[in-house]
Amino acid sequence: MSIRLENVSFSYLEDTPMSQAALRNVSLEIEDGEFVGLIGPTGSGKSTLIQHFNGLLKPNSGKVYVDGVDLTLKDTQLRQIRQKVGMVFQYPEHQLFGETVLEDVGFGPRNGGLSDEDVALRVQEALAYVGLDYEVIKDQSPFELSGGQKRRVAIAGVLAMQPSVLILDEPTAGLDPEGREEILGEITHLHEKRGITVVLVTHSMEDVARLVDRLIVMERGSIALDGTPVEVFGQATRLKDMGLGIPEITELMYELKAHGLDVSTEILTVAKAEEEIIKAMGWQK
Repeated sequence: MSIRLENVSFSYLEDTPMSQAALRNVSLEIEDGEFVGLIGPTGSGKSTLIQHFNGLLKPNSGKVYVDGVDLTLKDTQLRQIRQKVGMVFQYPEHQLFGETVLEDVGFGPRNGGLSDEDVALRVQEALAYVGLDYEVIKDQSPFELSGGQKRRVAIAGVLAMQPSVLILDEPTAGLDPEGREEILGEITHLHEKRGITVVLVTHSMEDVARLVDRLIVMERGSIALDGTPVEVFGQATRLKDMGLGIPEITELMYELKAHGLDVSTEILTVAKAEEEIIKAMGWQK
């Protein structure tokens, strides 16, 4: 399921003295099965952009297509689109409301008209994808779970709708390092095993460097850079001018090169950096 934007512009409080442009003539296409990272300074338009992907916001001008369906038309069934393009907002556990995990995660499928039996199967599958045991957790109150478990239950509520596209806005915000790694590992597993399209909004350069296939950089409501992580992080000076960093290991390689060591700066992981340094020093591993 592809998402395509054509010359999309959007302003909050349009046609008022308080009007503020959030997107400026944005065109892009996300293909089925991609794992895309979206980064940019605060206020660059990232969250506004992703809310156009399933019709939560509609452009002031331009077109948005999901699987060929024009979301800007009045008769478009946005509820059906949102079942296929799932959105997980920052701190999604704030949206928990059910008395039990089963009720909360099963809300979407139940509203879609599925039987109790089918709802339970959907919930069981969704919880398994986020690493939670259905029998252990289904009757617990979501409000009594740990922070990481709440985050997983909230994500499972979106997965229970069996979306083709999963959009995540800072899904690891506020989690400890262990919780962050678990959530990101489960998202990667979803992408690899189900072929689900993933759009990950994050401030972590390390995360996108090792996870995504394609990296889009937003600046002042426009797309500033779009390419592989290696291509984008190769624009280190431009990223720093935007107020963004590069992965720490990439920064180290730039420092080593500046000090005369013949190493590549197209390095995004510690393992690759180790190989590159050993080769440059002429050591035997």
